[in-house]
Amino acid sequence: MDKSWISMPRNTPEYVQGLNKFLDFAFERNSGIDHILCPCRKCGFKKLKIRDEVFADLLRSPFPIEYTVWYRHGESRLGESSQSLPILGEEVHCNANPMINLVTDAFRAHGDYTFEDTSPLHEPLFEDDMMSDLNEESNVEAKRFCQLLKDGEEVLYPGCKKFTKLSFLIRLYNIKSLCRITDKAMSMLIDLLSDAFEFANIPKSEYEAKKVMRTLGLSYTEIHACPKDCMLYWGSDANRKSCKVCGRSRYKLMKNDRVGDKKRKEQATKIFRYFPLIPRLQRLFACSKTAENMVWHSKDKKNDGIARHPRDSEAWKNFDVRYPDFASDPRNVRLGLASDGFNPNGSLGNNYSIWPIVLIPYNNPPWLCMKQTNFILSGIIPGKKMPGNDIDVYMQPMIEELKTLWEEGVETYDASKNEVFKLRATLMWTVSDFPTLGNLTGWNIYTGLACPTCNFDARPLRLPCSKKWCFMGSRRFLDKGHKFRLNRVQFDGHIEDRDPPKRMSGSEILKQVEHVHVTFGKHTSGRKRNRADLPEQWKKKSIFFQLSYWEFNMLRHNLDVMHIEKNVCDNIIYTLLNDKDKRKDHLNARKDLIELNIRGELWPKEDGKTCPAALFTLKKQEIDVMLETLKDISVPDGYSSNISECVDLSARKLSGLKSHDSHVLLQDFLPLAVRNIMPIQVSSPLVELSSCFKLICSKVVNTSELDNLQKRISLCLCHLEMFFPPSFFTVMVHLVIHLVEELRLGGPVHYRWMYPIERFLGNLKSHVGNKARPEGSIAEWWRSEEIISFASLYLEMGVEERFNRGRRVNDKLDDSLQLSSSLFPCIGKPVGGAQPFNLSDSEILQASRHVLINCTAANRFIQEFRDITKKKLRNRTRSANEIDKAVHRGIVDWFKTRILNDNVGSHSKDLKALARGPMRRARKFSAYDINGYRFRTLVREQLSKTSNSGVFGSFGTNSYASSSDMRPVQGLVPYYGRLVDIIELNYYGNFSVTLFKCEWANTINPRCMKKDALGFTSINFSHLIHTGDRDDDEPFIKADEAQMVYYVEDKMDKGWSIPVHIKPRDLYDMGSMEGDTVYESEAFPYQDLASTWVDGSSQVQLSRLGVEVEFE
Repeated sequence: MDKSWISMPRNTPEYVQGLNKFLDFAFERNSGIDHILCPCRKCGFKKLKIRDEVFADLLRSPFPIEYTVWYRHGESRLGESSQSLPILGEEVHCNANPMINLVTDAFRAHGDYTFEDTSPLHEPLFEDDMMSDLNEESNVEAKRFCQLLKDGEEVLYPGCKKFTKLSFLIRLYNIKSLCRITDKAMSMLIDLLSDAFEFANIPKSEYEAKKVMRTLGLSYTEIHACPKDCMLYWGSDANRKSCKVCGRSRYKLMKNDRVGDKKRKEQATKIFRYFPLIPRLQRLFACSKTAENMVWHSKDKKNDGIARHPRDSEAWKNFDVRYPDFASDPRNVRLGLASDGFNPNGSLGNNYSIWPIVLIPYNNPPWLCMKQTNFILSGIIPGKKMPGNDIDVYMQPMIEELKTLWEEGVETYDASKNEVFKLRATLMWTVSDFPTLGNLTGWNIYTGLACPTCNFDARPLRLPCSKKWCFMGSRRFLDKGHKFRLNRVQFDGHIEDRDPPKRMSGSEILKQVEHVHVTFGKHTSGRKRNRADLPEQWKKKSIFFQLSYWEFNMLRHNLDVMHIEKNVCDNIIYTLLNDKDKRKDHLNARKDLIELNIRGELWPKEDGKTCPAALFTLKKQEIDVMLETLKDISVPDGYSSNISECVDLSARKLSGLKSHDSHVLLQDFLPLAVRNIMPIQVSSPLVELSSCFKLICSKVVNTSELDNLQKRISLCLCHLEMFFPPSFFTVMVHLVIHLVEELRLGGPVHYRWMYPIERFLGNLKSHVGNKARPEGSIAEWWRSEEIISFASLYLEMGVEERFNRGRRVNDKLDDSLQLSSSLFPCIGKPVGGAQPFNLSDSEILQASRHVLINCTAANRFIQEFRDITKKKLRNRTRSANEIDKAVHRGIVDWFKTRILNDNVGSHSKDLKALARGPMRRARKFSAYDINGYRFRTLVREQLSKTSNSGVFGSFGTNSYASSSDMRPVQGLVPYYGRLVDIIELNYYGNFSVTLFKCEWANTINPRCMKKDALGFTSINFSHLIHTGDRDDDEPFIKADEAQMVYYVEDKMDKGWSIPVHIKPRDLYDMGSMEGDTVYESEAFPYQDLASTWVDGSSQVQLSRLGVEVEFE
């Protein structure tokens, strides 16, 4: 490239033209980043600027005349000199070095590291003599910065153009992270590489490799703690030798404190590992990719009453109104806090509980927000015992940083805008299971006032025989005039005249705890508390109230839907199965009815053991039907675990259920299993409860429907109270009543439940290498993960890393696999190899007709043929039905003649290919990814335990009142089918279209499709339609028209199946979806519970006539 313009005057056209070529060159090799180092004298390669700013600077001051090899802007300088530059038009065999950007961004995030660059511009960026100039008094960070830049520029071996020393290490550790390679295996691999390739700049050991990688990372702090959790040796207490509360020594007592002549280093009794928050938030803005995601929440907001993200919640909006200065800069971070404990030794190990503290930045879009790469590990609370109420002790360093981030802010570099701004952050709420919620809030959850939302406005009820607290009283959430409020007989024996409890504000809570003073620590003689004016219900004043805004947050602590679902499902399942260890209907529960003087027909008989069977009690044959239904359910891949493995038919038990199993059971399987084996008075509320949970767990929440949802849940729980025993209603069942209110305040539950947190904790647990030091193993592994997560953003395109890993259902468009056109763009992706075959004449006709009718470009020609057909049938009976049939049968041949023989009109190449029709030679596949689903043919899944062949589609059909009806009504008719073949039609190399050939159940004939009393639709595949035997049949649909269902066999009505709709994977409705497309799993039919009882105030049957149970 001609660079003679550098020495020319700046007002000449040659200089301006050359300057533009330099900028083109620099930005082409800058990995899509919109700023480069400015080479003008004032900036001196130390400031990043956008193109216009660099152009202006280099017009005001001359281009550095020595800078003829543009190595700082992507030009290779290996083996080159100023005399051997490529000429204009010659390819420059290099790309911009992203490693330099990586190192610069990593260090810029935490400060402006600048040093005098005394080396000539045509020399390497950092030579050895420059490194030596940084003496011991120089900035240590500057030395690290220089060394990393040198590693980022030093080629892996002489002549290598693809890897530098640093990029090779990052690729190697990226593989280690993705493939979960152990440290031992990594050490052996590095030893092998360094021995085999002695000429390469590969570290000699893993220790050296780690030293290089760790300079890119962020450190963590080891803070000593009292073994009784009384205090941290931190801040003003950092130099103490013993606990100021209990007096215990900070260090372990050693029998021999000397090693030879040297004194042994003292070992702390307990170490809390803290990961500073501020540098980790700053790093989110160090890379332009992550910085842009951090302001996503402020873009494309829709005021359509739909909540898709926490930004759409009332709590978020109220915070914006109260603190407009914080909301004015979208870069300010909103955080959620989550914590829970786990045993690093597994279920077979000794009792040991580690408690990580996790922070979740909610600024990111939905598809990134709850990913583990978005989580910030704030601290690791060590075992052996759980912190319990003393968790506030370990929150102190984080709270101090949060106070700084709120009150002062920190100077932070924003790579996306190339500017420094004042970063602030706020803590919105906490996410935890119910026991941890009690630890975080200080509320005692083990009393009759366990519900923190009801606070003191509750009526505690202790069951005298079961010796449990009971939480009935859902009637208070009904409308004031509801008839259930006056019904004493069927409920708890009292008239309900209370209003729903008022949700306490943070200020009201603060008043309740202002006189609560607690000395933290676990003491054998009991907790040292000042018990003056100490309410028994409050155990402490939460540390979160040290944050000035905390009392004004509308939602401070979330109820965890995951664990609530688990407990509700367990109560129902094990009570229905009459599991003697876990059921809620037992002898003591019946005796409680006597003590409460309610439901006399369910009291025990005179023998004291035999009791009338309750209305929900199942006979053994009914339990068998229920379990057989659950065992035979086959669901799509990735939908749930194999529930059938948990079913024991011989013992009539269900065991080993995980939280997600309960989630699927309660929302999908349970209603199908009990729908026709129980009285409708019982099954209807259970179906309604399932439907309400599915609506609560929806990814997209219609806020206008929340009031109605609250009424449905309140009425549903009241109906459950009518026939389930009081022991059934634990606090977790009661908490269901508050979920809708939190849905309104916090937005969709997917951002506020424990599923992603539990998965993250499971990941931490799996990386405990040293069982004797589990906390240290986790801390070191997470430190490495942070480095790789950040460094992988700078890997070249095409390299697999954690941010671009393929989805489970990878339906990303792949033009290399299909022929595309404007008429039929490539959608979806086949899975597995193709099998060529020949289409029959009938298949060609049926397939080409469906493609033609569903092509928008052919609509005007179809209407033209319809008009022609009307004229031809003028002298005969020409009902709309007859015209439709004639068009259906003749459109393919007419369209072919119309287009190919048209000498006047000029038709596109694709339209002519469409008229010509597909080739007889086609390809078929056994699996296909599309619309977020993975479809498989019936043959493919014969030996599979999953079912991916269920197909559903809604297609427009004309309905005629009679044969002479000239005005048919057009509507969408649901079709349910099973996938037989996946066929790719080839239109002579112009484009291809993928079709699904299905066997369709007859949903048009009312005798082949029915609804039961609960509203469930059943279909029968022994009665098929559009089989393909006749030319008029339509067995094909386009692949993009298909949605997935699975079918559950009806054990009581053989031959019939209930279709269940599912939502696609990794699909987020952000308001641009078509309104008639189903993206959420459809809730089960709404249950009109009022119709299941003739009169809510009259005596109703609560027992099954002629059936008795004997409790052991």
